[in-house]
Amino acid sequence: MLRFFDESAAERSARVEGWTAPSETPRFRFLIIGTGMIGREHIGVTELLGQAVIHGIYDPHQPSIDAALDLFAHASEQPRVYESLQSALADPEIDAIFLCTPNFTHFELIQQLIETGRPLFIEKPMATRLADAAELLKLETTYSAPIQIGMQYRYKSQYTEAFRQVKHQYSLGDVKTVSMSEYRPPFLNKVNQWNKFNEYSGGTLVEKCCHYFDLINLMAESRPHSVYATGGQAVNFLDFKKDGKNSDIHDHGFVIINYENGVHASFALNMFSEELYEELIVGGSKGRLIATESSSFKRNGSSVGRIKVEVDGHEDYDFRDTTYPAIIESSGHHGATFFEHEAFIAKLEGKPSDGATIEQGWWAMLVASAAQESIAQGKEIRIADFLSDNGLDIS
Repeated sequence: MLRFFDESAAERSARVEGWTAPSETPRFRFLIIGTGMIGREHIGVTELLGQAVIHGIYDPHQPSIDAALDLFAHASEQPRVYESLQSALADPEIDAIFLCTPNFTHFELIQQLIETGRPLFIEKPMATRLADAAELLKLETTYSAPIQIGMQYRYKSQYTEAFRQVKHQYSLGDVKTVSMSEYRPPFLNKVNQWNKFNEYSGGTLVEKCCHYFDLINLMAESRPHSVYATGGQAVNFLDFKKDGKNSDIHDHGFVIINYENGVHASFALNMFSEELYEELIVGGSKGRLIATESSSFKRNGSSVGRIKVEVDGHEDYDFRDTTYPAIIESSGHHGATFFEHEAFIAKLEGKPSDGATIEQGWWAMLVASAAQESIAQGKEIRIADFLSDNGLDIS
């Protein structure tokens, strides 16, 4: 298994072109807790990668179970369907557990999962409240089995290539500025529409954008010093109500992050666009890197990832397509989930892995939470003060 910075997007694409699952018997048996949209994506990628099987599934929402079972309509082995979480966790044949339930359930469920002592894959964000995330941060040193946080955006082709250029090949010299943006349609429908409310999602910048803060943190290679954000709810779900509550989820925002090492970063979000467009721009002492992704929510077709490196004489001075092969690109999050699973398998095998750690998940959530607080208060948030105000000491 290759490390993140050691394999380019092109090398990854060449390695998985015409991918077929290995013929040998899969080594690992997974339990999927939560079979909604992301849970089913993990089921599909597990089957595609072929290094594990879905041993069992659990979800108290029967329509989600039914949708998951449809994925096994032609499979030779059907997963076990558990009647309770307790019976699922008591199954001795499980090698690792995927937690794919709504955000607000993560913290309580993790308390039960860690009792099993098994390897865990926890979908982002690991919690909705900062205090809960800080409590989970302790697992980094106290939990003996591997834990990976579901930050799959770091495996998108254009970002894989960006990290290689910036961190492995040092193409840009010293990183000075990082800018990211996402333009996309509104939040999709979820069970009981939990993602339309800050109370259940943690807020848009926590729920959706912790991916981007993970990427920015990795590029900056430093701890955030201060965060300023502005944003709100301008277009989406203005008249949406459930159980008498009005949706309060933000649909746009702008975030500025200042890092302790002097790197300055920004993030822009717009969730009332027709199509998807992402962009990363890294400014270094030698030049500029641009990585983009575009895909359609309206038309059939794959996403397109591209990168350019504006450094004199660089072979990628003009845009180069980095898109993964179709079978991988279509498997989930434009191929990123496939390579995220490779990273988790590496952890299970005791090999070096670039899978997101609890600590990295914490720092991404901390930036997102500080940004949410900045919007609420209308002022810059110093991270040291923010932690102190929340009674947290993670030094």
